[in-house]
Amino acid sequence: MKTREIILILIAAAFGAVAIVTWSGEEAANERAALIRKEADAARVKSVADIKDLNDKAAKADAAAKKAAEESGTKAAALLAQTKTDADKAVKQAIDDLAKAKDDAAKAAVKAAELEKAKADAANRINELTAELARLRDGSELKEAIAKQKKAEADLEAASTALREANAKAATATARVAELEEENRRLREQTKGTDNVSPNYRAL
Repeated sequence: MKTREIILILIAAAFGAVAIVTWSGEEAANERAALIRKEADAARVKSVADIKDLNDKAAKADAAAKKAAEESGTKAAALLAQTKTDADKAVKQAIDDLAKAKDDAAKAAVKAAELEKAKADAANRINELTAELARLRDGSELKEAIAKQKKAEADLEAASTALREANAKAATATARVAELEEENRRLREQTKGTDNVSPNYRAL
């Protein structure tokens, strides 16, 4: 029972007591007042008990709220720490990913430059092959090759003739050297044991 209800009961009891005194006499009024007082005391006791119960419940609720707040704060702190850790990891991962992306971009740029050069080289080679194909189609390169072959054959024939002549001269010279060596040997054999009194004589 609330305090306001208790006050209303007491006021009603007071008015009731006055009415009893007025209408029924003093004795009846006393009995009625005692009854009302008893009811008021019971109501007051019940009100005190209710207030104590409400205070206990409020204290329990306050303690539960404080505990819940503490648990919530602990969880929030843990969640904040975990979130910060996750954020740090995410930042580090993002930095690593950015560095890798820059490295990949640099490699891709180098590769693109190499491919561009290869493309230019291929285009130049295509132009060369196109020009070569055009020369092959008009026969100028074939004519030039035939002329070079004929010249090479003529040069080879001239070289063969010169080689044969050189071989013949070499054979002649070899034979002449052999003759001279034989003549020299014969002369040495003839001069062995012969005294030559000429002052210009020199043994071979």
